[in-house]
Parts: sequence; structure tokens; C-alpha cells
Amino acid sequence: MGLKHSSVVAAPRAEVYAWHERPGAVVRLTPPWMPVTIKQEADDLSGGVAVLGFPLGFDWIARHSSAEVPKQFVDELDSPLMRHVVKWRHTHSFTAEGEQSTRISDEIDSNVPGFLLRSMLEYRHRQLADDLAARQRAVDAGMRPLTIAITGSNGTIGTALAALLTTVGHTVIKLVRRPPANPGERQWDPAQPDRSLLTGVDAVIHLAGASIAGRFTPAHKRGLRDSRIGPTRALAELAATTEGGPSVFVSASAIGYYGADRGDEILTEQSSRGEGFLAGLVEDWEQASEPAREGGLRVVRVRTGLVQTPAGGVLKVQYPLFAAGLGGRLGSGDQWQAWIGIDDLLDIYHRALYDSELSGPVNAVAPEAVRNREYAATLARVLHRPALVPVPSFGPQLLLGAEGARELAEASQRVVPARLTELGHIFRYSALEPALRHLLGRKS
Repeated sequence: MGLKHSSVVAAPRAEVYAWHERPGAVVRLTPPWMPVTIKQEADDLSGGVAVLGFPLGFDWIARHSSAEVPKQFVDELDSPLMRHVVKWRHTHSFTAEGEQSTRISDEIDSNVPGFLLRSMLEYRHRQLADDLAARQRAVDAGMRPLTIAITGSNGTIGTALAALLTTVGHTVIKLVRRPPANPGERQWDPAQPDRSLLTGVDAVIHLAGASIAGRFTPAHKRGLRDSRIGPTRALAELAATTEGGPSVFVSASAIGYYGADRGDEILTEQSSRGEGFLAGLVEDWEQASEPAREGGLRVVRVRTGLVQTPAGGVLKVQYPLFAAGLGGRLGSGDQWQAWIGIDDLLDIYHRALYDSELSGPVNAVAPEAVRNREYAATLARVLHRPALVPVPSFGPQLLLGAEGARELAEASQRVVPARLTELGHIFRYSALEPALRHLLGRKS
């Protein structure tokens, strides 16, 4: 059967085609709800090969061909086993509609049922249009190509961020703890980074840190501190002392700074620190980046809310429960949830690199926080399921312990992006329901 889908994006045809040629394009276009691992990206649209890993060890090998710059390219299934079962030829076409607009057309000739592919194509077109729009805003604001070193590049956020940065034209160097596997990696010792680690680097994005999820035992809390405070300070000191090195240091942080429960208080970057373990941890974490600021670098601390993506975090846990009709509010459902779609978070990290007006703490949350009961009802509505199974308070306590449940699952923080709002920042998704529909491929 044949499936066609087309849309118009506000970008010149040459730029749209060039975007597809850059590293990270496949990552950016792969829907987060699909159980796929990008094992290899094609380095050439005229003959390169991309490899996508599916469950049960199946590899989808896509060979590119028939490239006509900037008009089209084709990918065909070339997996030794799968090509005898699955038919696949995907033609990507680009037609200029004026100097600043391009019609993107996808035509798939396959025996895969169309209903399984339609939401994928719709996601790809929305994602590309939003990425190109974000890139244009950055260019208009003075963005120039940078060489950016990233820690935590293999995590959910790091993988997506590295792909966004390379598709908009930056060079990314991944700081990894193992021996480097390619020229785009450098080995990083968090305790004692090599003095040459940041040579030739324009900016640092520091994402690495142990997952906060888990029972708040003394060992777990010690691991959270050890993975953040020392490594952040060492990297900040190195950034400050590297001759001709970075001028910007962007570090992950968290809205845990504001404490577990501030009631209905609206929390901005100027709000005081709250109480509890996480508030103290975040304060010390942010303070650890001070050597970079003292060394003359612009330092941005990205206080992140509840990141929405089915590829990781809280939505990855809740999605299958709600899809099975087993979801509902947590406890009373009165607690505030300051959320952000993953692509909006990536845009904020990117803006932190090129916008000299951003420094210090920045609340990376959507403009419209919601109460937990509203979050549950919205997710259920998107999935066409009821939200009738409330989670009693003792549930999270069994998993996280009393302290962990209070500071994570039951936390109530009405955080707003005051600094970004002052700067006129444009969010892709300000409201929760459109964000979830995009991320889960549920148009209606």
C-alpha cells in the first residue's frame, strides 16, 4: 500500500534539506513512544546506512539512495532477515513554495498498515517545523555555530539535546567516562578532569548526575550528592582556567530548590530556598558552579520541572498504567505539578548558550502549572481512558520511603518561568494537553 503525507514549513528548501543531512536528524524525527534505539545514523543521504534497533534484537537497516540535492532522497529497508517479510521504500521530497517556505512530502510504499505509520509521519512533520522555527529564532537572536561539550549525553535529555544542537549547526563533543569511541567524544574523569578536556570548546552543558528516583536511604542521598557537587565544581574550575576555553557554563538544576510543599505560593527565580533534603542538595549543586562565574564565564542554572516524554521520567512510568485504564490522581490530587515538554526544555538549554541576557537560575517549566488531578485527567483524556483509580499515599511510600515520597511523588511546587517570560521566550507547548498529544502521537 502507499501512504502520503505533506506539509509546509517556514524555511528555504536548501536549509530544510541541509537539516536532514546533519547528525541528529534521525534522533529528532523518531517519535519518543516508539520502542526504537538509534544505533547508527547515515552519514550520506546518497548511499549511507541508518540502523535502528527494535525489541527482541531486530535491526532495521535503512539504506539511502536516489539523492537529488535539495529535491529528494530515498531510504529502503535493507535488513537481511526483515526485507523478506516487510516491504519498505520511503521517498522524502522537498518542493520550494516561495523563497522562505518548503513543502515536505513523504511517500511510503510498504505492506505495513497505514494506521501504524500515520501518527509517525504527523509527528515528524510537527517536530521538523518546530525545530526549524526554533533554529530561526536563534539565528535572528545572533546565534553562531559553537563547539559545545556535554556531560550526561547518553541520558534521555542529553541524547535529545545533542541531536537538536547538531541539527541546528553546532558541533557537539560528548564527555564520556569510558575511552572515546570516535572523534566526537572525549574521556572525562569527574573527580580529576584532564587539563586539556575543554580545549577548543566554546560552551559547556553539564547534565550528568545520578537519578534522583529511589528510596531516600543514606546511601542513595550520598550518591546523589557525590555525583553532583564534586564533579560540577571540578568541571567549573576547569572551565574557568582553560586558556581560550568556554565562555558559557550551563548546568542542570531542579525546582526541588523550592522545597517539597509551598502551598499555592507562586515561585519565581527570586523565591527563597525551601526546606528538605532536595532543597539543600540543589543549593549546594548550584553553588558548585560558582568557580566558573568567578572566572568570568556566564553561568546558567536550569531549574527543571517534571520533564514530559514517554522515553523517560515520570511519563514513561505513568503512560502504560493510564493506557491500561489504571491511572488516576495521586493522594488528594491537590499538589501543583510544574511540568515541561522535553523539546521546550531543549530550547531553553539552547537559548542559554546564545542569549547573553540569561544568567543565574532559570525556571525551566511551562507557563501553566497544573494540579495533579488535572494532570491525571488530561493524560487519561489524551489516551481515551478513564482516570478512576487513585493512587493512595502509601503507594509511593512503599517505593520511595516516607521522605522520598514527600519530596518527589507528593511534592507541590507552583513554579513559573518568570525570567523566560520577561525575555519573551516562545514555548512550543504552553498547555499540557497539546504537549501530551504531540509526545504520545494522539492527535485526537
